[in-house]
Amino acid sequence: MTSVEKPVFDRRLFWDVDFDKLDYDKRANFIIERVFDRGDVEDIRQCRRYYGDEKVTEVLLNAKFLMEHRIPLAAAVINKSIEDFRCYKLRQLNPGLFPY
Repeated sequence: MTSVEKPVFDRRLFWDVDFDKLDYDKRANFIIERVFDRGDVEDIRQCRRYYGDEKVTEVLLNAKFLMEHRIPLAAAVINKSIEDFRCYKLRQLNPGLFPY
């Protein structure tokens, strides 16, 4: 995808997959969503550096799910309104499915 050095993420973010076999290019959407869902500031910086803001923005706006309390953070990072996020719109259409 890019000649930028691979990011160094904490293995805890990917506890449910084989971290050593994770393909950063083929699984870009999964990685970006997971980093913004569970990562810290440094993880987010690494993600943006590797994938670029255009790719990160595209993935986040089209994600089916992000944790409710992480949507405002993602919105601030990519400078978009929370109403622009697909996961926010889905949550508004189906409020009974997300009992927070």
